[in-house]
Amino acid sequence: MDTEERPKALSAAPVTIAGKAEAGMEVAGDSRAGEAPGAQRQLWVDEPAVRPRLPDPVRTAAVRAVIITSLTLMQAMVAYLCTLAGSWLAFPMVLSSVGSTVVATWGVLDVWVTRQVWNQRNGVVSVPSSTARQLRRERRKARRVARRTARTRQREERSRRSTRRLSQA
Repeated sequence: MDTEERPKALSAAPVTIAGKAEAGMEVAGDSRAGEAPGAQRQLWVDEPAVRPRLPDPVRTAAVRAVIITSLTLMQAMVAYLCTLAGSWLAFPMVLSSVGSTVVATWGVLDVWVTRQVWNQRNGVVSVPSSTARQLRRERRKARRVARRTARTRQREERSRRSTRRLSQA
């Protein structure tokens, strides 16, 4: 994306350096140069995301993994400091840090597996010629044909029933 196409973010407040902004002088970094005094301006400009948002299951697994990993790192730091201090708590903390490391590894692998499963089930449609999109089109077409034939059979069955009733009456 060219830099000319992107909207420029505006600063939230005018820059004041040694009272220059109050005196009306232009200050480096003040983006309101040339604007009418008292004009409203936006605090920020939303820019479209460069990458799409992660799917919900993958994002949930990633948040869980980050929390578990950060707790494991804190626990390892406490174990290290307890070891340096010669505290009785050092040995239990080291043992629990080893266990937490296993859980954190599982959490990170969970993100990877969840992402792979989501990609397999939903397909990654990144270009118009994607095979996932083509497969979905074919499945939709097959479903439409199946529904159409089922409706036709039902109509034929109804018409047969009605002709039998009329012939019996």
